[in-house]
Amino acid sequence: MSTDGTIAHHENAPSETERTFIGVDLGGTNVRAGRVEGPVVAAHESRGIDRRWDEARVMDEIVSAIAAVWSDKVEGIGIGVPSVVDIVKGIVYSPANIPSWKEVRVKEILEARFKVPVYVNNDGNCFALGEFHYGLGRGYQSIVGIVAGTGLGSGIITDGRLYCGANCGSGEIGHFPWREADVEYYCCGRRFDRDYGISGAELGARARKGDAEALKIFADFGRDFSYAVQLVLYTFDPEMIVLGGSCSKDFSFWEASMREGLKGFYFPRALEKLKIVVSQESRIAVLGAAALCIDAER
Repeated sequence: MSTDGTIAHHENAPSETERTFIGVDLGGTNVRAGRVEGPVVAAHESRGIDRRWDEARVMDEIVSAIAAVWSDKVEGIGIGVPSVVDIVKGIVYSPANIPSWKEVRVKEILEARFKVPVYVNNDGNCFALGEFHYGLGRGYQSIVGIVAGTGLGSGIITDGRLYCGANCGSGEIGHFPWREADVEYYCCGRRFDRDYGISGAELGARARKGDAEALKIFADFGRDFSYAVQLVLYTFDPEMIVLGGSCSKDFSFWEASMREGLKGFYFPRALEKLKIVVSQESRIAVLGAAALCIDAER
């Protein structure tokens, strides 16, 4: 390990395809850990967590999940969390759906336990990083990952590096004020239950049967989502946008209206070159967390 805490690169070090890291995806109800060997999740562990648990018990489950996939070949651990993070010190502040976590020194705790470098970041950033290193973003230098699920988050890769901003707050397009609320209010899965009294999964099932009302709801969603995409385009001008989260599973029902909404974008030639795709990797959150170890070297 180098003096600044990153994983040192030596001439005789194994190539990226031969290296082994652990990625951890911490959610509100589960913690998932995977041992990533090259591009493959060679071992995977999932543990349920309860929002009523205290800070130590949640951390114990994270440690247990990591231990279950541990190998002596592991060079580093990355962890993605639904929260604001001090990415230098690895401190997690008040993650969504884990009330007992207010200010947790995750990096310090895990490095003391496993004796390898640990990197902590926001889960939206990990999603983008996973697509860049392991998914549809391979071969590109500028991509934005947008996760549209319960909320709306995103991560930015520019010039081949994850961009986090000064306070790990870059790319939070969901909180941009829009209409009477913010972009997330109109462009995430909560909208369906809030405005129509139906879950996104049920809406998708109805749309697949050709239900006219469901198809119209998705069309309205797509037109609004085009605004979120335009925010990304005007701010970051990426080569590719990769969509993830539960809403992306029904992209085929709202893609046409989204693209119709994009016709008002001011730079049509940039729009012609832009690729908008849906993530194809089921374990991208774990892969993206592991990729924090690679990004730390660049």
